[in-house]
Amino acid sequence: MQTVETLNEGLKRAYRLTIPAGEIAARVDSQVGKVAPQIKMPGFRPGKVPANLVRKMHGPQLRQEALNAAVQEGVQALIKENGFRPAMAPAVDLDEGYEDGGDADVAVSLEILPDVPAPQIEGLTLERLTVAADEAKIDEQIAELAKSQKRHDAASEDHAAGEGDLVVMDYRGTVDGVAFEGGTGEGMSVELGSGRLIPGFEEQLTGVKAGEARTLDVTFPADYGAKELAGKAAQFDVTVTEVKVPGEMVIGDEFAKALGLDSLDTLRNLIRGQQEQELNGLTRTHMKRKLLDQLAAGHDFPVPPSMVDAEFEQIWRQLEHEATHEADVEAAKAELEKDRDDYRAIAERRVRLGLLLSEIGQANGIEVTAQEMQRLIAQAAQQYQPKDRERFAQYVAQEPMAAAQLRAPLYEDKVVDFLFGKAEVSDRATTREELEAAIESEDGFATGTHRHEHHDHDHGHHDHDHDHAAHDHDHDHAHDHDHDHAQDEGVAAEAAKAEVPKKPRAKKAQAEATEAAPGEEQAAAKPKAKRARKAEEQA
Repeated sequence: MQTVETLNEGLKRAYRLTIPAGEIAARVDSQVGKVAPQIKMPGFRPGKVPANLVRKMHGPQLRQEALNAAVQEGVQALIKENGFRPAMAPAVDLDEGYEDGGDADVAVSLEILPDVPAPQIEGLTLERLTVAADEAKIDEQIAELAKSQKRHDAASEDHAAGEGDLVVMDYRGTVDGVAFEGGTGEGMSVELGSGRLIPGFEEQLTGVKAGEARTLDVTFPADYGAKELAGKAAQFDVTVTEVKVPGEMVIGDEFAKALGLDSLDTLRNLIRGQQEQELNGLTRTHMKRKLLDQLAAGHDFPVPPSMVDAEFEQIWRQLEHEATHEADVEAAKAELEKDRDDYRAIAERRVRLGLLLSEIGQANGIEVTAQEMQRLIAQAAQQYQPKDRERFAQYVAQEPMAAAQLRAPLYEDKVVDFLFGKAEVSDRATTREELEAAIESEDGFATGTHRHEHHDHDHGHHDHDHDHAAHDHDHDHAHDHDHDHAQDEGVAAEAAKAEVPKKPRAKKAQAEATEAAPGEEQAAAKPKAKRARKAEEQA
């Protein structure tokens, strides 16, 4: 195989590989020898099909496979001989004039990772802003929790139901004197003033007492879920079996025990721990941004344009997605365009920081263990149905880039923790408001970092009583889960994608972080010549 360099400019390289026809033919002969014993053909015993018939039946496919294999081995040899670390998968194009039986000319172009200068990690200084838990806010959270856990106690026999009271009733509904499906029920409870029932129903229950019977006249809304009832007048014969009044929720140990905890102190400690965890996360975000600022200021080296392009495109897609949620979408997108160059600079900075963190990690023996990787895979697999989780794990095991993207955030955290340990850190107590303002400040934090927020979508347990006596069926069950699984290829720095703020112009600095730090070099891709790939798909 002949190799000729056609481009050597910065981090870009290009070559022309010439694969002799004889080499391709030899590969075809080898393939024929391997597959012939497995081919069955009428009139021949298994494994006795003549080679010339095998060639006639499967020749085109075998030639394409031979060509693909030759191209792959040639590219891998090229990378190995030159000691390249590809930034992205090499682009491989088979000359359009190639004909079966002739030499194959293949154009190979790639970008390589730069030689990162020895990172300067001595003399780092950081300020750690700390915020103590807010006891007043803990009290507020407990009060809100108590409010949500309100109970009702039995009222006296002569108590007339009012707003906030719970009415327990049996009912039978009719339209034009005819009972309708779902219009009859027993023991249904409703809190007066909750707005749970169709208009006019709760209001006509005001003043009822236990044991009282009433006939209620109502009209179903025009947009009622059951079309056969929508807009129609109806009567409900109601018998009240019990009236309950709101009970006082005393915040104490008994309240905590009702929540499944040992005592009120246990509840307070639990809430305090959650608050402290959140505050510690904010403190770390601030420290990390300051750390990345110092690293970025002290290091400058060229980065592969293809990696910057991939990073920028990911940022830009997120920004455009956020713009669609603004009141004036077109104005929001126009505002974005003004900052396009700034965001491209952010993308370049993130790639550079990713490569830098990678170099620091490798130089100091930092790695993600197999056990940690298994835990990451198990956590990521939870977003899929149980039947698909094993397939997801297999996919990650077979796709180096998928594994790299999964590994990247943890690897970066490990490198950052290592650098925190190397830095001179001073502590300063502050308020949550000051800390949050510092994180949001574009002027003070020109790098930014990624906050991996795990949004717990609480869908609750909705008690949908579908009896038509009570429910206005205008329930919105549409939860918009935007699971954007980024599959950008070949980012050798394992750049994890940032969470870009909803108001990008005001919070542009938040995009400037790097969730990027590879613990290992990217395995070179196995490209196929375009024509060979097409033929393989057709086969």
